[in-house]
Amino acid sequence: MAVPAAFEPFAAVPGAVTDASGIAHLGNPMREQRDLAAGRALAPLADRAVITVAGEDRLSWLDSITSQALTSLAPGVGTELLVLDPQGHVEHAASVVDDGERAWLIVDRDRAAALVGWLQRMRFRLRVDPQDVSESYAVVGGTSGAVAALPAAAVWHDPWPSVSVGGWGYSPVDPHPGGDRDWSEAIVAVADLAQLADSAIRGDQPLAGSLAVEALRVAAWRPRASHEADGRTLPHEVDWLRTAVHLDKGCYRGQETVAKVHNLGHPPRRLVSLQLDGSDGELPEVGAAVRREGTEVGAITSVARHHEEGPIALVIVKRSVPVDAALDVDVADGVIAAAQEVVVPPDAGRAASVPRLPRLSQRR
Repeated sequence: MAVPAAFEPFAAVPGAVTDASGIAHLGNPMREQRDLAAGRALAPLADRAVITVAGEDRLSWLDSITSQALTSLAPGVGTELLVLDPQGHVEHAASVVDDGERAWLIVDRDRAAALVGWLQRMRFRLRVDPQDVSESYAVVGGTSGAVAALPAAAVWHDPWPSVSVGGWGYSPVDPHPGGDRDWSEAIVAVADLAQLADSAIRGDQPLAGSLAVEALRVAAWRPRASHEADGRTLPHEVDWLRTAVHLDKGCYRGQETVAKVHNLGHPPRRLVSLQLDGSDGELPEVGAAVRREGTEVGAITSVARHHEEGPIALVIVKRSVPVDAALDVDVADGVIAAAQEVVVPPDAGRAASVPRLPRLSQRR
């Protein structure tokens, strides 16, 4: 996938390496992570698309067809929704903020067309108008303070990992590794995006690439549709009931499965955070097999090199995998060892809090 035209000016920023995500990095992904977390840098997000839903019925309509309670969503408050299939599997995810006149949805670009098409088919006779406006608007990420300086049409503040009203947190780890996460995404006009590129070229505004953005996300155990939703994913398996599902709202497609799995407390798979052995510097690819005693038990969904934790990954494994099992991950030249941290326990919803484990290198 080529870089969207609106993001092409960033190729002229000194040190920029571009790909379909926009800027992959600017020469030092570790420093870029620190700058992002500290609020010094901004991240142009070419792998995001923007959808608007105008019309008087927009919030009640989105409420009726998605997992989130949106009828009373106040202007400027960030939340997220899931579109589920009839069996409760995640088909789409969107970050949502309303400005009082329209709802703004931020989605993974590779899934935007399918989501817009589905929304348009679901309009019936209601006063709603879903449109992909990515030709006119783009997304820039950073801390809430960093994006506040941008001339934004709307700003979405990530609620993760707080448990939203009506939600449920499955992770037993306290404190949650995403507890200090400060992440927001500003929706800006394409013309203003060009001004940001000019500022970065002059050296006035530090930028960060997608490698840095993803490293901070993976370290916070934050699921993303383009990575953790593989067509079979239930929200429970990746702790998405925390921010994207309201368990007490009205009927919607997939709700019966959501309620059944939550009440039983046994999702068939579970998300695990891996601390990878980074002694040889090799990272596995997304999709790489994860094994226990040679038998495949899952596959890598996200992988990153974090500025503090080193090589880390997210993987969805079979529920039957013991929480203390040693795991190996396939790489080009063989396998590397991995230590798991429980994100979603086998008995999700009923586990007591447990402390975070030390890094793999600290256990030797």
